[in-house]
Amino acid sequence: MTQNFLQWVEIDQKAFSHNMRQFRRLAGKKSLLLAMVKANAYGHGMIPIARLAIETGADWLGVHSLEEGICLRRESLTCPILVSGYVPLNRLEEAVEGGLRLTVYNRESVRKLKSICRRLGKSVRLHLKVETGTYRQGIPLRNVFSFADEIRKGKGLILEGISSHFANIEDTTDHSYARYQKKNFQEVIDELEAGGFDIPIKHMSCTAAAILFPETYFNMIRTGIGIYGLWPSKETYLSCLLQKRRPLSLKPVLTWKARIAQIKKVPSGSLIGYGCTYKTTRKTTLAVVPVGYYDGYSRRLSNQSYVLVKGIRAPLRGRVAMDFIVIDVTDIPGVKQEDEVVLIGRNGEEAVTADFLASLEGTINYEIVTRINPGIPRIIV
Repeated sequence: MTQNFLQWVEIDQKAFSHNMRQFRRLAGKKSLLLAMVKANAYGHGMIPIARLAIETGADWLGVHSLEEGICLRRESLTCPILVSGYVPLNRLEEAVEGGLRLTVYNRESVRKLKSICRRLGKSVRLHLKVETGTYRQGIPLRNVFSFADEIRKGKGLILEGISSHFANIEDTTDHSYARYQKKNFQEVIDELEAGGFDIPIKHMSCTAAAILFPETYFNMIRTGIGIYGLWPSKETYLSCLLQKRRPLSLKPVLTWKARIAQIKKVPSGSLIGYGCTYKTTRKTTLAVVPVGYYDGYSRRLSNQSYVLVKGIRAPLRGRVAMDFIVIDVTDIPGVKQEDEVVLIGRNGEEAVTADFLASLEGTINYEIVTRINPGIPRIIV
């Protein structure tokens, strides 16, 4: 099937299942496991990953947008789906009709939903987003009780969950701020329960928290980057060691491949690509690969990165263009047109990792994989 494509992304089903089993074990029997499939499943392909996640132990799916939630419903996925981001007021009815769980932190949204549920004769399950110190979307701590009380009084509104999100659990080995946020979250829960609220689902644990702090599990874990076989950060891995925990054996799920479109021999002194930023110092064999920054391969990798051809590193020469890169295959014998090129992944004994590319660009592995163009075919292998 891959012979039909100039570039494609392979999703390793066994690796994904392996990662899911590890987080399923962390969650145990007391906590639900939510697989976050927002942003095209972190670049891995939302629909195939959502199906695999449910097949391999996820209880819920998490998305950012209404569009993502509706897309999953259209694919006949009937499991609970939580929308973590903002839904426009004029589209809340679609969310109710789709049976989606909604994260709320604006009273305008709650009042609109109350009107919709009354008119449709339907109900909607809501999750409060509490501001514990990240200062993005969320309800200020002093307003949570009155906000919850407004939901309790609204016919058709079901207060199913309460959540928050850590600000600084991945970027450091000092987790005092994370503990401060967890304390804030627990105090809000205590206040609500003292006021007669019974909220079935409490969740704050992201991948890093799931790995490092079982006390953050409450009764649902939200797993994102980890189920794709990527560590949230080097600091998370180091924190495992400092805590004398055995790190999870995460296996990267994604391999990004392309085919060589042309091979050409150029003399010493040839200037390669836009801006003439690379000059050959010997007779050189170049291969043109139809991948560029439109596909998510960053221009910042120009003259820096390498790809793998026949298990050997082939360095980039010149700038990354919109639709093409040029690689040096002079020292790789037998390279021919339409041979495979590995942009991210393993080939033989060599690998190009998302973490390596992130280090070249001064960013994080999340960005490397999520920006891979959604139009590139994702194939389960």
